[in-house]
Amino acid sequence: MKSVVIDPITRLEGHGKIHLFVNDDGSLANCYFQVPELRGFEQFCVGRPAEELPRITTRICGVCPDAHHMASAKAVDGVFGVVPTSAALKLRNLVYNAFYAGDHTTHFYALGGPDFVCGPDAPAAERNILGVIAKVGVEVGKLVIAQRARGQRVIEIIGGKKVHPVTAIPGGMSKRISKDEQAEIIKIGAEMVEFAKFTIKIVNDVVLANKGYVDLILSDMFTHRTYSMGMVDANNKVNFYDGKVRVVDPDGKEHCKYEPKDYLDYVVEHVEPYSYLKYPYLKKVGWKGFVDGVDSGVYKATPLSRLNASDGMATPLAQAEYERFYETLTGDKSGKKPVHQTLATHWARIVELMYACEATAALAKDEEITSDKLVNKPQHIVGEGIGIVEAPRGTLTHHYKTDQKGIITEANLIVGTTNNNAPITMSIQKAAAGLIKKGTKITDGMLNRIEMAFRAYDPCFGCATHSLPGEMPLEVIVHDAASGDVVQRARQHC
Repeated sequence: MKSVVIDPITRLEGHGKIHLFVNDDGSLANCYFQVPELRGFEQFCVGRPAEELPRITTRICGVCPDAHHMASAKAVDGVFGVVPTSAALKLRNLVYNAFYAGDHTTHFYALGGPDFVCGPDAPAAERNILGVIAKVGVEVGKLVIAQRARGQRVIEIIGGKKVHPVTAIPGGMSKRISKDEQAEIIKIGAEMVEFAKFTIKIVNDVVLANKGYVDLILSDMFTHRTYSMGMVDANNKVNFYDGKVRVVDPDGKEHCKYEPKDYLDYVVEHVEPYSYLKYPYLKKVGWKGFVDGVDSGVYKATPLSRLNASDGMATPLAQAEYERFYETLTGDKSGKKPVHQTLATHWARIVELMYACEATAALAKDEEITSDKLVNKPQHIVGEGIGIVEAPRGTLTHHYKTDQKGIITEANLIVGTTNNNAPITMSIQKAAAGLIKKGTKITDGMLNRIEMAFRAYDPCFGCATHSLPGEMPLEVIVHDAASGDVVQRARQHC
């Protein structure tokens, strides 16, 4: 038996590796997905004033700081028992949709897109954003960069900074926007919608028009029938910032719909000894291991899952694309059925991109966003708050407990990638088993197709990694400076 290690896996935030064990005849014996890094932000939060956390937790990640900012702000609202003003809520929604528009653009063009635009078997040196630009032209590259800049400009105007925003405070927002700034955001919103239309054309012309890609998307190798999780509004339409968390089973039947405060009644975290990343599952179904189906508590929380868990989109162009998505992939014109093909997540992400751009354009025109009524001041300390938003890569939960002075005594974070840890593991294992067979020569393109199984989830391991307190494996080796000989070795939990 030999082992093949993909380390590091590429085009993601954080660090992870895939360890393949191959029998002597070339068939796959086993496959492990490991996250070997530890951040431990839950412990960093303890001892801090609650009102500081919306600023501190943005530092978990430079990819989705806005998601942590908003989830944390909602949790802190709960700690102080205060509801933000109407104007503040609209500003939060506006900046968050603008963030989504930029984040989904980044993943489609820079992280996931190279596998389709350049091809899954293209040389590794070409499977990147530069390879994409070489294929589709420099002008397209400029459009992508401009779209990213638009999102960051809206975040800068409302959030105070392009990255790691600081504007949300208990009960509202700290900064109003001027009429001139509103006019700028209105222009940006209109440009975002046009970019989303252009991106849908790219999906049609480059991906859906290629039979080989469509066959790959629909292949059993990249298919898992799991539960789907996503936040929805009162009409069961996709909502990124506010609503209830809805879960549907593999057949599309509603399993549950819960308020953020009740999340522990529905979600439990499982631990495996070889990874710092936990494995959440549905409490009422139970942990059955890395298997799919209605009897397994494994669920996905991705753009595809949000579409599966919803009854549609709240904006017209996104709704039209939502309907085309399901009709194309299920062949069902009469009604929606869940889509379980992992690689279809890339298309689902573009449906959400259109929604985020439309929502940004609509909110930008709301006159209330220039109001100076931005804060409902806290009057007391409740001592506990739970905030949930949909990060681009999955449902994000912040849960804080405080003492009577508002100092954090306990923090629990379940991020999008943590929710998806079990299905990521399953997707990698199934892709590897479908590709590595008896007598097969392992190629770079084959290994990249295995990586494509996790890449669709847009994972962010930096903010997802946790460990049980006091059980971090650690080895310290002291070498003699002159000879290099080992003079002392200390180990714990390894």
